[in-house]
Amino acid sequence: MNDRYDDTKKSNLTRRELAEALSNQLGYPQSSCALIVDSFLDAMKQSLLRGESIKLVHFGTFTVRDKAPRKGRNPRTGETITIKKRQTVSFRPSKKLRELVNR
Repeated sequence: MNDRYDDTKKSNLTRRELAEALSNQLGYPQSSCALIVDSFLDAMKQSLLRGESIKLVHFGTFTVRDKAPRKGRNPRTGETITIKKRQTVSFRPSKKLRELVNR
């Protein structure tokens, strides 16, 4: 791995960086790898929009969860408000990933 994963640096992994990593590992043009990354993320997005879970072995599971309406408070005004029911995407890391992160 490269310096990007050094614990002292905190940054985001971008689509471009994913495409660069694929290009470096597989030897394909970066433009082709960008299409692969975009296709993969689009397939994930479409599955989640259909309410399906996505399980990536040794990585984790993405699921769509229903959140019930609840009472909340506007932090600026202190006014009590009702937060509407909604759906959210949750991620549960695999046991292997949790172990790697907690080393």
